[in-house]
Amino acid sequence: MAANGLPSGFGPADLDSAYSLPASGGSGQTVAIVDAQDDPNAESDLATYRSTYGLPACTTDNGCFKKIDQNGGSNYPTADQGWAGEISLDVDMVSAVCPDCHILLVEATSANMNDLGTAVNQAVSQGAKFVSNSYGGSEDGSEGQSDSTYFDHPGVAITASSGDGAYSAGTEYPASSQYVTAVGGTSLTKDSSSRGWSESVWGTSDTEGAGSGCSQDVAKPSWQTDTDCANRMVADVSAVADPATGVAVYQTYGGNGWAVYGGTSASSPIIASVYALAGTPGSNDVPASYPYAHTGNLNDVTSGSNGSCSPDYYCTAGQGYDGPTGLGTPNGLTAFTAGS
Repeated sequence: MAANGLPSGFGPADLDSAYSLPASGGSGQTVAIVDAQDDPNAESDLATYRSTYGLPACTTDNGCFKKIDQNGGSNYPTADQGWAGEISLDVDMVSAVCPDCHILLVEATSANMNDLGTAVNQAVSQGAKFVSNSYGGSEDGSEGQSDSTYFDHPGVAITASSGDGAYSAGTEYPASSQYVTAVGGTSLTKDSSSRGWSESVWGTSDTEGAGSGCSQDVAKPSWQTDTDCANRMVADVSAVADPATGVAVYQTYGGNGWAVYGGTSASSPIIASVYALAGTPGSNDVPASYPYAHTGNLNDVTSGSNGSCSPDYYCTAGQGYDGPTGLGTPNGLTAFTAGS
C-alpha cells in the first residue's frame, strides 16, 4: 500500500492529473473492452477497484456493466487466468479515466483474429462508440482482409496496443490497422515541473518496451504525415505503460488482489476512455485522425527509445512525431475531438 492508504501504482487521480483529464464525464457513453477467454471474477473485482477509489458502482444490476460473449449472449468462453488479468487491467483503466462511462466486456472464444474480430463487430453492434483492443500479433499479410471485415467502423474510436516487445518485435496488428488508433507506451514519473509529471519512452530492454515501427503491408492513412515510412506507422499516441511506473489493478482470478500492472495493454483502454470523455465521434470519421489535427494539444514525449533503428524516429523519441509515443500523450481532451 502507498503512504496514503491507497494501493501501490497509479490510480484515477494520478491519471487525471498527469493527462489533464476531468474527474467526471462520459455519462451515457459505452467503452467496450475486447479480450479473449473469460474472467469469472470480472464484475466483483471491478467493484473492489471502484469502491477503493470512491468511484460510483458499475454493476450489471445498475446497467453500467455488461459482460457478453462474442455472439452477444452469455455463453462465456473458458476461463483463463492470463486473460483474466488482462480483463481486470482493461476494465480498471476505463473506470479510472471515465468513471461515468458504461463498460461493455466482450469475451472472444479464443485469441485468434477471427474470434477477436467478431467480438469487435459485436461491440459495435451493441452501440459502443469506443472499443479497446489490448492484444496484437505479428503482421502476416492478412491485414487488408481483417481491416475490411472487423475494423472499418466509421464513427467509432477503436484503439489497439502497439505491443510490449519493443522495436525489435516489429509492428503488430491490429495496431497497424488504418482504422485504429495505435497506442504506444511511456514511463510516467511525478516531478516538480509545471505539469507535475514527466514522460519518456517505455523501453526497459531491447525486448521489453512499447512496440513501434513501419508496417510491412498496411497502406499509409491520409492523415499520417511522417516522411520515412511509406506505409502505416505505429504508434499514433501513447500513455503510461511501463510496469515500473505502472497502474494499480485489482485481480483475483489468477491474482492475489492488488498488483501493479503495465504494458500497452494499459495505455490502449486509457486512450479509448479519453476518446469517450471527449465525446461521440463524427458519424463518418476515422477518429484515429483526430490527434493529427491537434498536435499542439498533446504532451510531446522527447526522450527515451525502445531499441536501435534507422531512421531514428522509428524507435527514438524526439520533437514532434516518433514511433514509440506517436504524437504524444493526452493533455486534456481536445486532441481526441473532431473540432479543428
